[in-house]
Formats: sequence, C-alpha cells, structure tokens
Amino acid sequence: MARLLSRLTRTYRRILTSAQTTTTYASSAARARVAPDTTSRTGLTLSEACQILNVRPPQHGKADMSIVWQRFTRLFDVNEPENGGSLYLQSKVLRARQRIEEEVAKAQEKAEREEELQRGWRPKLFR
Repeated sequence: MARLLSRLTRTYRRILTSAQTTTTYASSAARARVAPDTTSRTGLTLSEACQILNVRPPQHGKADMSIVWQRFTRLFDVNEPENGGSLYLQSKVLRARQRIEEEVAKAQEKAEREEELQRGWRPKLFR
C-alpha cells in the first residue's frame, strides 16, 4: 500500500510539473510569435517580404507593383515543385507578395480616408 501511494505521489508530481512547463512554454511561444509589424495572415514582416522578393520597401505606401509582380512570378515559377522546386519556398514567395500588397492597400485606404476628411464628407443624394 505504501509503495502504491508513493508511486501515485511521484506520478502526480510529474503531471503537475509537465503541466506547468507546458503552460510556460505555450505562453512564451505565443508572446514571441506575434511581432509588432507582423500580420497574422501572412506571418511575415514587411522587411522579410522585401528581402524575399529583393525589392525596396514601399515608401509612403507606394511601391512599384510591376517589379514586385515580376519578381514574384519568376521566383514562384522557379520553385515549382513539379520542376524540382520547393513548395515551402514557393509559399514564402507567395506570402511575401501578399504582405507587400497588403501594406500598399492599407496605405492607400488611409490616404483615401484622409483625403475625404480634408474635402469634407459629402453624402451621395439620389433624387
């Protein structure tokens, strides 16, 4: 009986220690996973996306999207898995393009809102 009790006590301690370690690990991983300039959708920072596609970061929300699209197409085709490329790299290239497009779209929306505020709100009236 004493052996059984000591065995149960040790097992219970291991379970508690394991649960505490798992909780600590999960909370630190969650904090480390989301950087301030990382979007949850792509998981890339803007600087990482620009490095992957070898383009300059958008300046004031403007980027030459033809160059971005050209570099994206080339890298996406080179990394085609059917031609011996890597699906992982292909997905990174895709996410990099999406991240840059997302940044440019956010800046354009912000500029449009500011322009509308400067002009004043003019509702469309139908007669």
